Amino acid sequence: MGVFAMRLPDVGEGIAEAELTEWHVKPGDLVREDDILAAVMTDKAAVEVPSSVSGKVLELGGEIGQMLAIGSVLIRIEVEGEGNEAKTTAEPAQTPPKPVSEETPPSPEPAPSAQPVAAAKPIPRTNGTKPLAAPSVRARAREEGIDLRQVPGTGPAGRISHGDLDNWIASGGIQQGGVTRGRNTGVEEVRVIGMRRKIAEKMALSKRQIPHITIVEEVEMSALEDLRAALNEKHAGERAKLTLLPFLIRAIVEAVREQPGLNARFDDEAGVIYHHGGVHVGIATQTPQGLNVPVVHHAEAGSLWDNASEVARLAEAARDGSIKREDLTGGTITITSLGPLGALVTTPIINHPEVAIVGVNKMQIRPVWDGQQFQPRKMMNLSCSFDHRVVDGWDAAVFVQKLKTLLETPAMLFVEG
Repeated sequence: MGVFAMRLPDVGEGIAEAELTEWHVKPGDLVREDDILAAVMTDKAAVEVPSSVSGKVLELGGEIGQMLAIGSVLIRIEVEGEGNEAKTTAEPAQTPPKPVSEETPPSPEPAPSAQPVAAAKPIPRTNGTKPLAAPSVRARAREEGIDLRQVPGTGPAGRISHGDLDNWIASGGIQQGGVTRGRNTGVEEVRVIGMRRKIAEKMALSKRQIPHITIVEEVEMSALEDLRAALNEKHAGERAKLTLLPFLIRAIVEAVREQPGLNARFDDEAGVIYHHGGVHVGIATQTPQGLNVPVVHHAEAGSLWDNASEVARLAEAARDGSIKREDLTGGTITITSLGPLGALVTTPIINHPEVAIVGVNKMQIRPVWDGQQFQPRKMMNLSCSFDHRVVDGWDAAVFVQKLKTLLETPAMLFVEG
């Protein structure tokens, strides 16, 4: 038997290290070639690491949350043959069972003692009756956040003592009937690792380095929603279902055609802005692992249904964890939406190093003045944030108004030139 030291492979071009986010094995486990051993997180995506050999796990090369250098030992596995390093990891020593003569004799029966005094029984209190308690007990109950009406008293006439408060707190504040009134002092420790750590770092970077300017504008969505419903009905079962996103992607493509400075990435260290010809739209997507931003590449070349299919594919891949690294990179402008959970107004954080983000808020019926009376209209607010270092307020406002015009007059989305 030998020891095979498996090293962390190069999981991405230019990546020097990765964060260990999950172990799928433990020492003593038997693994086969291609079994998943661990998961690591790079700057871009989570990557599962399969075993290159079969054998028994001897030693793990790191703890969850630890940064491991590419090429460092990830795991040691006992294999048939010589392996690739000397076997230095000893098998866990087995503690032999004690002979019968050495076993600890059973403890002697405890000596008889005085019988404990039975605890006083709480005296029932009728509903609406004011609880009896000394001023010091009432003061302590206020400090502890305890409703004395819920605490059984064991004193004369049901008077509540400090001991009754102690028992109430020790029991978790649970009275007959399952009503909980006591304080919950539990604390759960959750380490910020993996995807959550990457999100935290990215958000901190964006807010720290980018001076945001946010513009909010109302958009009347009735015409677009009618068109969307009609197109979905006409092509039901034949083409991808149209949501709002493909229309918004198309509107962004048209808007940045006139303002290429908003379809850009800003290298603030080098002091260079890169205006992109291709419109690569990131779609902020909530997943069980946290927020991902898959990218619809070259949205300018796709039809409404092409982009709808791509959005659906990316969302599914992001949520089931099968998304590829190349689908998470290269964005030039981002859309973020909370869907039906959205509020009236949000203040989106720009996806660094991009310079603009379009936020979609909740759509709802609102009264709108038409010059003579209020009419019910399907309205939605757009919240758009811009990097104020490279985007002036006027240019930002022109962009938002262009989006408003295109969404309120959706026929213009299909007019060339």
